[in-house]
This record gives sequence, structure tokens and C-alpha cells, in this order.
Amino acid sequence: QVQLVESGGGLVQAGGSLRLSCAASGGTFSRYTMGWIRQAPGKEREFVACITWRMGSTYYLDSVKGRFTISRDNAKNTVYLQMNSLKPEDTAVYYCAADRSLSYNDVVVSLSYDYWGQGTQVTVSS
Repeated sequence: QVQLVESGGGLVQAGGSLRLSCAASGGTFSRYTMGWIRQAPGKEREFVACITWRMGSTYYLDSVKGRFTISRDNAKNTVYLQMNSLKPEDTAVYYCAADRSLSYNDVVVSLSYDYWGQGTQVTVSS
């Protein structure tokens, strides 16, 4: 059983930056693909970014490319999401998720992650 705890959310003005962290415990972190998924009020959850466990390949939502960067530190069992040039439309609860899969469909399209964190609120004011 993997436990995921997110931190780093908050209120920021448009154009600002935040760094989200997700600390994992209870599993072999280096063998999990890690993802960030967000959900805004009244909207469906949306894939943001993920980083695979084998090659460290990364995938991003088109609207965050060039602004967000996902990274992982296997020694610290932590995945990060550096968010720059934030926009009001980035406002959402951001969830960290983990899965053993390397399938693009699993971790980007269907978001069929086995483990999820509780989420951290990110609010970007205009």
C-alpha cells in the first residue's frame, strides 16, 4: 500500500510560481510512475503531468508545457511539480498519483492510477 502526501499549494497571483511536492511511503517509489492530476470546481479531473519510473519520460498537458516541470527524487521518495507563470485557469485541487504502469493510456488518458493523495489547493488570482 502506497501513501501519498501532497504539499506546497496556496494562493498566488497570476504570473507567480509554486512548487508542489508529493512524498510517498509504503512502496518501492522508484518503480512507480508518478502523476499530477487536477480538478477545478465543477469540472472533471484533468491530467497535468507525469514522469515514468523506467526512463524518467515525462508527459504534459498542452496548456502547461513550458510553464510546469515535473521531476522526481527517488532517494527522497518525492515527486515535484514546479509551476511557473501561473494563470487563473490553473486554479484547482492538485492530486498526486502513483501507478506501476508505463502505459501512456493508463497514466495520461484514463488516469487509472492505483494510489492517490488527498490533494492540495492551488488558487491563482488575477
